[in-house]
Amino acid sequence: MKVTVRNNNVDKAMRVLKNKLQEEGIFNELREREYYMTKGEKKRRSKASAIRRSKKALEKRLEELGY
Repeated sequence: MKVTVRNNNVDKAMRVLKNKLQEEGIFNELREREYYMTKGEKKRRSKASAIRRSKKALEKRLEELGY
């Protein structure tokens, strides 16, 4: 990953780098690797996130299409 600093503007380069890291999911991966997670806990978390995603999609569809 490469970020160029233009006009000695390091703050802007840091923001660009943080956005790139966020998009690639590196922060989430670091958070997950912070401590050991059992197989059952991984399954529960993935199921909960799937439920959150489906609820969010349902709300979005209701708002846009009305059904």
